[in-house]
Amino acid sequence: MISASELSVVWRKSSYSSTNGGNCLEVGEGVATVVPVRDSKAPHGPAVLFASAAWASFVTEVKGK
Repeated sequence: MISASELSVVWRKSSYSSTNGGNCLEVGEGVATVVPVRDSKAPHGPAVLFASAAWASFVTEVKGK
């Protein structure tokens, strides 16, 4: 894991996330080979890095359910 504040990425939340700051994950965009994911309540906390292909497979499976 790496500190999310060390990454130069644009963070985004799902449009399904509530506006009251609930339990949300944010996904970083702008890194070619990995997809960083962080807790929206801890923007300077750790980010988990997923291989781009693994993240794409995960999203495809979730959308298909």
